[in-house]
Amino acid sequence: MRWKRFVASVLYALNGIRLAVCYERNMRIHLAATIVVIVAAMVFRITKMEWLVLLLTIGAVISLEIVNSAIERTVDLVTDEYRPLAKEAKDLAAGAVLVFAIVAVIIGISIFLPHMYVFFKNSLYFHK
Repeated sequence: MRWKRFVASVLYALNGIRLAVCYERNMRIHLAATIVVIVAAMVFRITKMEWLVLLLTIGAVISLEIVNSAIERTVDLVTDEYRPLAKEAKDLAAGAVLVFAIVAVIIGISIFLPHMYVFFKNSLYFHK
C-alpha cells in the first residue's frame, strides 16, 4: 500500500512539472537555457565540481519557477478581483525567481568564462 502511495505522489509531481512546461512560458525559457548550458558544459568538458554547481543551479531555478507558478495559481484561485496583497504575493514570488536567475547567470559566467578564454586563445594561436 505504501508503494502505491509513493508511486502516486511521484506521478502527481511529474504532472506538476508537465503543467509548468506546457503552460508557463518562463519555464520553457529556463529549459531552453538549460539545454544550451548542458551542451556548452559538454563542449568545454567542465570539471565534476563545475557540473555539480551547474546542476544545483539549474535545479534551483527550475524549482523556483515551479513554486512561483504554484503561488500565482493559488492567488488566482483565491480572488478574481484586483487586490494589492495578491499582486504583492505574485511579485514577491517572481522576484525570488529573478534573483536566483541573476545568480545563475553569474555562476554560469564564472564557470564558462575561463573555459571560453582558453578555447579562443588556443583557436587564435592555432590559426597563426
